[in-house]
Amino acid sequence: METDVQTLIARLLALRHIPRNDKLARRALADEAFRLELDLRLAACGLRLLDNPFAGHIGVALAQEQIEPVFGRDKTWQNNNMGLTRDCLALLTVIWALIILPKRERQIARRTLEEQSQSDMFGAERPLPQGSEVSSGLSEAMLIADFGEQLGGKARMISFNLPILSRLGFIERRNKMIYEGPLLDLALDYNVLAPRIMEGALAELLANRPLSAAPSPSPDAANDPTPDANEFESQESY
Repeated sequence: METDVQTLIARLLALRHIPRNDKLARRALADEAFRLELDLRLAACGLRLLDNPFAGHIGVALAQEQIEPVFGRDKTWQNNNMGLTRDCLALLTVIWALIILPKRERQIARRTLEEQSQSDMFGAERPLPQGSEVSSGLSEAMLIADFGEQLGGKARMISFNLPILSRLGFIERRNKMIYEGPLLDLALDYNVLAPRIMEGALAELLANRPLSAAPSPSPDAANDPTPDANEFESQESY
């Protein structure tokens, strides 16, 4: 078991994310003794396992108690550890809202994209759908038309920000379409972002889209409904 734990941690640090159906990932999620050893070793290095059952991958992130020592060591708080600019973070937030919020609705209802207009009285008994079954894509042209002016312009989005998000694993780009990448649902905290987005800066935009109400916000989130770039720190891979 010791060798397998070492191998899994090394792979997580080197690759940043591993599919949930990977042999060692499945063991980490199903074997209690293996998971305990994994958590202890990660904690000893100030890390924790990212395991979101709605995401198709697992990863590692800073332990909560290490966020301030790592990101707050300078005079100004570091917004993120991937060097993303404000407009790139804003673009990431918009993409997350347009892909993950409707995806989560389908997963909770156990509905695939093909079945979302049908009724199924046994849907709650079905396995949680993942990947392309529930995660739809975005048209790059639509995204630019709707948000180009606010997010640095078409040239910057196409030449810089979208390639950066793709390289980091947040999105995948195919045939002028944007799809969910391995880190989009894993590295960003749904419980924090969803209430703030639905009640904050993107509420007006999403009001015209077929999304259900987000979960009730926590007391802290209710006091500050605007998405904050610092929210990304608590979940990013490293």
